[in-house]
Amino acid sequence: MNIMPNSAAARDVAYYIHPQTNLRRHAEVGPVIVSHGDGVFIVDENGNRYMETVAGLWCAALGFSANERIAKVAYDQMRKLGYYHTYRHTAHESSIDLAEKLIQLAPVPMSKVLFQCSGSEANDTAVKLAWYYQAAMGRPEKIKIIGRERGYHGSTIAAVSVSGKPDMHADFALPLPMMRHTEYPHYYRRHTEGESEEEFSTRMADALESLILAEGPDTVAAFFAEPVMAAGGAIVPPKTYFAKMQAVLKKYDVLFIADEVMCGIGRTGHLFAMEVEDACPDIITIAKGLGAGYQPISSVMASEKIIDAIKQGSGTLWNGHTYMSHAIACAGALAVLKVIEQDQLLTRVRTQGAKFKKMLEDNFADHPNIGDIRGRGLFWGLEIVADKDTKEPFPANYNLAGKIKADILENGMLSYPSQGCVDGIRGDHILLAPPYTITDDELVIIIETVKKCLNNQLSKVNS
Repeated sequence: MNIMPNSAAARDVAYYIHPQTNLRRHAEVGPVIVSHGDGVFIVDENGNRYMETVAGLWCAALGFSANERIAKVAYDQMRKLGYYHTYRHTAHESSIDLAEKLIQLAPVPMSKVLFQCSGSEANDTAVKLAWYYQAAMGRPEKIKIIGRERGYHGSTIAAVSVSGKPDMHADFALPLPMMRHTEYPHYYRRHTEGESEEEFSTRMADALESLILAEGPDTVAAFFAEPVMAAGGAIVPPKTYFAKMQAVLKKYDVLFIADEVMCGIGRTGHLFAMEVEDACPDIITIAKGLGAGYQPISSVMASEKIIDAIKQGSGTLWNGHTYMSHAIACAGALAVLKVIEQDQLLTRVRTQGAKFKKMLEDNFADHPNIGDIRGRGLFWGLEIVADKDTKEPFPANYNLAGKIKADILENGMLSYPSQGCVDGIRGDHILLAPPYTITDDELVIIIETVKKCLNNQLSKVNS
């Protein structure tokens, strides 16, 4: 299999120092103009093919080719009913069918489903549900939402506020004043010498409890967490983490909202990443894999106690968008779930994910500048360090992640190297989350290209 490198396709990049976060940022001048898709590849306006290593933005679970099964369902739905809303006590068949399917598939008992158009909207709705629930239970002062440092939950005002991303707050007078952030479970970076994963998880739960007590338990409504932290660098929870965190939440009547926007519908090899955790979320949000990129759709699943609170309150949740529960999007999402089931893609993700893990470990475990390899299924991260023994990262002004990204693009792949900074700890990461349909040969191409470009940029930095 051949990927065409094309230096002309790599756009010029200008850099500037963000005035508040002091992080080096970039602005691309002239994007890659995408013409069409072909499997795990996209093709630009000039016919150049690029392998997509993060499925667009984690969402193109089935790749970028036309899928006739999904297209036919969308076409038939468009001919039958192209649009109707579910805002004022109305519904349509595809929204009902999809809701029933998701309730059936949920990893823990859920009662109702609300459909939105994006992960950000879903998480905004989850915040409103948490506020509504606490008010309906006679606790209107419980409005604070706790997220985690380095967590990412979307770009709308509430979703980005609960995200622990100072770089995304700085220009917008955010976060909102009721948002708080606790420590994030980065065992590789933050465990002390000799501290086991279980002991580290206990410390994380203690930190959460200390924050709740400092804020006042009667003011805290909910806690947000991704099963695997995406923007934080594919951070996998250490052993017993969620069980210990939820024990604290239950103690203080704080809701647990599981953000499965990136992990959900197969990314980790399970329909829901929470399936393998010892925890029972009150609310679950999903998005990217649900529509597989074919249409914008997300959902919020709420447990019976949340729905009972709504019934005891006004009986109406004033939360709606013009295109929520869109008939074509719901029908398409049902078709996506059917394809995942018929093609046994969850098994495929686990199989390919195991192969990918071995390839990553074989090629990078002994690499002097790769400090950690972590992930699940087809969701992996490589953490780049200047010193493997001390875990010291490269200085921010090196912009190593940005340079690796540009080099990978020159070699015919679109990738997601990133950098971040919390409490003075920064680091460069390479995130890898290809479509579920990726082949063995294509996994090899990813490994070879990442290794080549990583070493190329490191040689320049170290010279």
